[in-house]
Amino acid sequence: MILATLIQAIAQILSMVITIYIWVVIISALLTWVNPDPSNPIVQILRRLTEPAYAFVRRYIPTTIGGIDLSPIIIILALQFLDLFLVKVLFNFAASLS
Repeated sequence: MILATLIQAIAQILSMVITIYIWVVIISALLTWVNPDPSNPIVQILRRLTEPAYAFVRRYIPTTIGGIDLSPIIIILALQFLDLFLVKVLFNFAASLS
């Protein structure tokens, strides 16, 4: 029972982290439309959080189509998949333990 509760807690925290990162990606993508000041600390944090993921996707998939970078959309879809699949698997595993 304790292990099931621990796994449920991990699954819930993972889901929250995924949701927060999805919002970080969305905000970062929206900021590219307005061309903010690159010396702004919030912009720098958002870029540091998202650029490694963008670079990883760009390395394997050509993401620029018609001058539009689709890597944020690909990352959001991958994160949604993780949230729907992995978190559900963890919850089902925890339910099977109790």
